[in-house]
This record gives sequence, structure tokens and C-alpha cells, in this order.
Amino acid sequence: MPQYLSPGVYVEEVPSGAAPIAGVGTSTAGFIGSAADDVQMPFQPGRPSDPKNIVPEDRYALVAAGQPQLLTSWGQFKNAFGDFQAGNKTLAHAVYGFFNNGGTRCWVARVADAADVKTVTDTLARFEAIDEIALVAVPGAQAAGIQGAVIDHCERTGDRFAILDGQQRATALTPADIKGTVRDSNYAALYFPWIRVFDPVTGNNEVVPPSGHLAGVYARVDAERGVHKAPANVVIRGALDVERRLSKAEQDGINPAGINAIRAFNGSITVWGARTLGGDKNTEWKYINIRRLFLFLRESIDEGTQWVVFEPNTPTLWAQITRNVSAFLTEVWRSGALFGNTAQEAFYVKCDEETNPPEVRDLGQVVTEIGVAVVKPAEFVIFRVSQWAGPGQP
Repeated sequence: MPQYLSPGVYVEEVPSGAAPIAGVGTSTAGFIGSAADDVQMPFQPGRPSDPKNIVPEDRYALVAAGQPQLLTSWGQFKNAFGDFQAGNKTLAHAVYGFFNNGGTRCWVARVADAADVKTVTDTLARFEAIDEIALVAVPGAQAAGIQGAVIDHCERTGDRFAILDGQQRATALTPADIKGTVRDSNYAALYFPWIRVFDPVTGNNEVVPPSGHLAGVYARVDAERGVHKAPANVVIRGALDVERRLSKAEQDGINPAGINAIRAFNGSITVWGARTLGGDKNTEWKYINIRRLFLFLRESIDEGTQWVVFEPNTPTLWAQITRNVSAFLTEVWRSGALFGNTAQEAFYVKCDEETNPPEVRDLGQVVTEIGVAVVKPAEFVIFRVSQWAGPGQP
């Protein structure tokens, strides 16, 4: 408390108690992929000074295996992991597709073998310390052990979402053949079939896994519409065709299981599914945008209310929590992410004596209940048309 020792006017600054909650990023991707130790790295600017005597220092250094590297452009990938070539082709196509489709930030880690479960698991453990990662993919990985490790990582951290590739060589268009033996999870989405893109190494159109491109689609939709918009009915930039064209009847057999189809419509390759892996089994978490919206809300509130820890647990604190969380959710509602004509219809925040009785406060806890009315995608658009005799006609 300040001391007042002599008569006078004292003007003091008093904290307002407002601590705005800022929404966290939702589109930073984490990629793990194979890149050989002997990939050819590009020359650094101004090098080589003597073309007849090229030394290792003339080229950029390859990033160490297992070491995540932050990239914000395709040029940075080339300088860190090399341009398109046999030693890094799958990873290079995935990262290029990410940036080409609207991605702006990603962490990339190379491994000697992206099919080795232990190596991928160890690298995923390094991703845990990188808080901004919101999407995780191991492009081209189809083994259940690898895909299961990515799902486990996302579920354990609780703040990121897995993008998986379906089985490339599925012999029958059934959920079991396309999923393989990977388990269902509302923290993951799986896409089928693989896509065809131009490969600058061979000069031909080649088949590549779609997960890197899809991560870019997620980032583009997040930026243009928001995380509450399903990343579907969107064209995949750079995709020239699909490896296997699906009919509506064929998609009817896989969509309920949460396998998202990539379809060819009028010359464009389009994402035509928005379900989490498991589909109807995931009930309230059936749609990708619902799961990712809750990840966004949870992480934003978590990071934006850290100041509450060790504050006096009084009605004043409860009012501050209610005010700050309500202000944040009001902005989320205004963005179109919550359903309701008014903020009161869209959400509620309750932090009072009822949620914080003496026995709760004695445990050192402050409890806030939050309810939100989420916006679900219009997956099935139905028009009912009938004949009408006209006004005044029987």
C-alpha cells in the first residue's frame, strides 16, 4: 500500500483488471519426412568463387536429422533440406504443396527413414516443446504404427490435429482397405486418394501423398474464413489429377467412416469431405472444424488466463475471469464461429459462488464453466421440389 505522509493530491495509476484473451494460431504445421544425408544442397549467394574448386562451405548446410527447423517460405526449405531430388522428393512435394496452398509457417524435421516408428516417435517428442504447432503430418506414411504415433501425439498434447494419408494401394474401396489398421480418432483426419502433381525432377506428373497440400488448404481456409469453416469444397492448388477417381456411390461407402474423399470436378481437384477419422462413431466430434474450433478455444483461453494463477480467489477474480472470457467469446461469435442471433444465445460463462463453493476454494481451485453453441457444416444440402398449381388453384 502507498504511504501518504503530507497533505496533497495524489494521482495514481490503477490496473483496470482487463486482460484481453488473444486467439492463438491454428495453421502452423509440423512435418516429418525422409531426407537423405547426401542430398545436393544449393550454393550460397556469391558461391562458388572458383567453379573449378568447389568446397563444402560453398553450399548451404543440411539441417541435422531430427532437428525441427522453422520455415516460412519454399526458398527456406531449399536452403535447409535441398531442392526437389530423389533423396527428399516426398518431403519436398509436401512442403511445396503446403506453401502453394496458403501455408505460411511450418516446422520441418528430417529423418533417415520416415517408416521407422521409433525415429518418428522420437522426433514427435521434439515437436511437443514447439507450442505453435497446430497441424501434424508425416507425408506418405501409411503404416499403422506411424499414423498411430501421430494420433497419440495430438491427443496427448491436446492442442494439435493430425492429417493422415490413406492407403495408396487400396485394392477395394472399403473403409478397412483405405484406413488400414489405424485406429479412429477425433484428433485426426484421413484423405484418399493420393494426388498427381508435376515433378520438376522427372518432368512428368507423379503421384504424391496429399497431406502436405491439405495442411496448406487448412491454413488458407483459416486465414480466409476462420478455423470454424470446414476445410472442404476447396480446390487443391498444384494438384493436376487424382490417382484414382471416385464416384458418388463409392464415396457413399467411405464417408460415414470418416474417410475424406478428394474428387475431380470440372477439371479441378477438390476436397470433398470434412470428417474426423471415425466419422459417425465420433458423434459430437464428427466434423474437423468442430474439433479444431475447440482446440482453438481451449488453447486461447489457456494462454490468455495464465495471469489468474495465484491471484486471490474472490468474487472480484471471478468477475474478471467472466468478463475476459466473455469478451473473447463475443469476438469469436462475431466472426461467425458460434450459432445464435445474440451473444447470449451463442455462449455462456459461469464463474461464481455456485462453481466455487468453500470446498473448491480450499483445494486452491477456481472453476469456470463455459458453454458454446458451435456452427456445424452444411454437409447435406437438400432441396425439396414439387409441382404447384399456382395461387387460387385447388
